[in-house]
Amino acid sequence: MKRFILVLIISLFAISQLKAQESNNPGTITEATQQEVTKQEIVQQEIVQQEINETPAVSVNPYKDILAKKELTFNIWSILRGVFGMASLIFIAWLFSLDRKKVNWKTVGFALSMQFIIAISVIAFPAVQSIFEFLGGIFVAVLEWTKAGSTFLFGSLMNINSFGFIFVLQILPTIIFFSALTSLFFYLGILQRVVWAMAWLLSKTLKLTGAESLSTAGNIFLGQTEAPLMVKEYIPKMTKSEIMLIMTAGMATMAGGVLAAYIGMLGAGDKVMELEFAKHLLSASIMAAPGAIAIAKILKPQTEEIDNSVEVPKEKIGKNVLDAISNGTTEGLKLAANVGAMLLVFYALIAGFNSIFLKAGELVSLNPVIADFTNGRYEGLSLQFLLAYLFAPIIWLTGVSGSDLDLVGRLLGEKLIMTEFIGYQSLAEMIRTGAFVSTKSIIMATYVLCGFANFASIGILIGGVGGMANNQKPVLSAFGFRSLLGATLVALMSAAMVGMLIA
Repeated sequence: MKRFILVLIISLFAISQLKAQESNNPGTITEATQQEVTKQEIVQQEIVQQEINETPAVSVNPYKDILAKKELTFNIWSILRGVFGMASLIFIAWLFSLDRKKVNWKTVGFALSMQFIIAISVIAFPAVQSIFEFLGGIFVAVLEWTKAGSTFLFGSLMNINSFGFIFVLQILPTIIFFSALTSLFFYLGILQRVVWAMAWLLSKTLKLTGAESLSTAGNIFLGQTEAPLMVKEYIPKMTKSEIMLIMTAGMATMAGGVLAAYIGMLGAGDKVMELEFAKHLLSASIMAAPGAIAIAKILKPQTEEIDNSVEVPKEKIGKNVLDAISNGTTEGLKLAANVGAMLLVFYALIAGFNSIFLKAGELVSLNPVIADFTNGRYEGLSLQFLLAYLFAPIIWLTGVSGSDLDLVGRLLGEKLIMTEFIGYQSLAEMIRTGAFVSTKSIIMATYVLCGFANFASIGILIGGVGGMANNQKPVLSAFGFRSLLGATLVALMSAAMVGMLIA
């Protein structure tokens, strides 16, 4: 039964891809039906043109033509700046290390090498690009399948041309559907096999324990509290170094459901851009795994004897296929509702803070000075302005263009203080309005925002992982801010590596 379902899923995806290719290839239409199809196309084009004339146009991505053409470049300034930035980030991690003399620099070096190899492979090697584009194509296909269900529920409200990009309708259903798919793949054992392969590679090459390898590899696909469930029986006896890695990796990577949502946000319905951002978002999440190992093992080195055997738990999510899908749907609904409520509250708070700041700026005549200083990018004193210039120095280390430092600095600040969802939503808006001077900054911002590194995640990890092992709650609490710092450094490291390789 499981094999049948797996074959069915693969077949459906293959058929959808073939249909997409056929629709782009007019040569597949027979001569007998060519004239009829041509007539229908003319009528459809007239209808579409009439709709376009009567409805507002969708904003076009001003960076589309050059975003898809990024390739490996050798700019000596970019390379030197990237090397300096990475060295600075490692130095920051070392300063906050709990045992500087015991850092295993061999493990750190191997982990950083793996992170860099992934970066250069995605940028420079067509074969690897094809793999990531294929995986990205799966996510884009999932977005299309989600739209089918959303259209059934919301009808014409899903028409972006008529009603614009409505976040609740375009993005939140993706989280629900992808959560159901993840639960199904876990029940079928597909996800465990992939995670086991990655965990085995990490444990053998980097000499990690089997438990922390499984949790780190699982974080590439699962959330920060879902991945540790795979090793929950080991958590009570984990060393402090293992706990540090679980927390850092949990905050540094992205779950599949939200990753699909970010693809939809940044692509905004454009298939080419959705595929391009899918490639970079997948790369960012995969790069974060070895990056988290490197930074976590600096912050809290492993000093005890370890067991690097890798065993995947055999427990299932649900009693059968339908039960697994049902459980995944319920969890996805909770996550989507949480995301929607969180965004509502944080955007309301931002509006409140900005109103107060703007009034304060008027009282001291600061607003005109800020508007002049930023060439009109910020109208006056605001939360975005403060975050932008507070985090601009650390963003400089990654190699972001000087003209875009404040924009990416603002995004990092929004991610840390609020959530990465706020950051990606702001990035999507910046892309639509053409705010960036350099296209390179867009790609690097995608990596900077990767992960769940925000203050709320500290509480989530303490509650989620601590619930599996009460004896570890003091350790989780003690490592909260260090793991947040570590996850942030991981994202900045990925951005610096990518920034070295593109112009």
